[in-house]
Amino acid sequence: MTSPPLDALEAALDRVRRQRLRALLVMLGTLLVLGTVLPWLANAYWTKTFSSALALSVAAAGVGLLYGQLGLVSLCQFALLGIGGWVALRISHGSGLPFELCVLAAGLVSALVGMLAGLPALRLKGLYLALVTLMLAGGFQVVITVVGFPDGGPGWLGRVEGSERLLMARPAVATSDSAYLRYVALWLAAVLALIELHRRTRAGRSWALIRRGEAAAVGAGVNVLLYQTWAFALAGFCAGVGGALLAGGVGQLDGRAFGASESVMLFALSVVGGVHHWLGALIAGLLLRAVPSLLTDFNVNGFLAMVFFGAALLHALITAQEGVAGQVLGLLNCVRARWAAGSAP
Repeated sequence: MTSPPLDALEAALDRVRRQRLRALLVMLGTLLVLGTVLPWLANAYWTKTFSSALALSVAAAGVGLLYGQLGLVSLCQFALLGIGGWVALRISHGSGLPFELCVLAAGLVSALVGMLAGLPALRLKGLYLALVTLMLAGGFQVVITVVGFPDGGPGWLGRVEGSERLLMARPAVATSDSAYLRYVALWLAAVLALIELHRRTRAGRSWALIRRGEAAAVGAGVNVLLYQTWAFALAGFCAGVGGALLAGGVGQLDGRAFGASESVMLFALSVVGGVHHWLGALIAGLLLRAVPSLLTDFNVNGFLAMVFFGAALLHALITAQEGVAGQVLGLLNCVRARWAAGSAP
């Protein structure tokens, strides 16, 4: 016969497990609803915009993982996204493998590069790590400007000279823009579920201890090298998948769109969206793509979005450190509490 304290502990653990399962189902349901409703509501232009936004949300999830779980500032995430796009385009044009295998290959290669980019984190923190990763992003900008992205040509680089560039083949189940938007939403749901599962296992607990202090983590038996490298690899995988999905939506990529400043912008908007909740990654992708497109619809210079993003970042850093996601969740909790109080007898 179990004692009352043990019964209470088991009941509390069971309640936590139910809450986590409910949160995971809410996340998956929200993304599935978005993938179903957005193609029905949006025109062709906005369907492509939302597809790009969701692909960037996949990369933003990696930023949230590093900064939200470990407090590490990595400013090369957009460069890893470009690496994933390059790999996906090269494999698709060169071998004609199924789209899903191209996406996974892009994620794995970006994960490997992300692990290498994360090596400075073993000795550097804060501003120094941010500067090193920003230099890596600048190096990728120089290389991709010279090399370019594969577009169906011969040779290792796969470049076409003097003829029309080829488009990357989309998956057979998502050849139309509407179907591809739903397809990207499914990938986003899968990646976010993967991150959430990591947060709730030994990896998530180890990351939390490392953020408290490496000495405390080592004292608790955590392999700091392993779990920091693991986090950078997972963040790189997210970026690579996002880059492959972005390449599939557009059909080809332009090296001029992968400047080092884009990595800074992705990090800043991830902070604005919120790095402690999956909703923040979704908001970051929408801010990065939907806000400039919305301004363009109203014949307003898209660069005005920079002013809006700067003000939003200041607001997030000063008064809303949980980001927009934290404010939305706080509002929902407040409404739920008032509803429960009003319906109570």
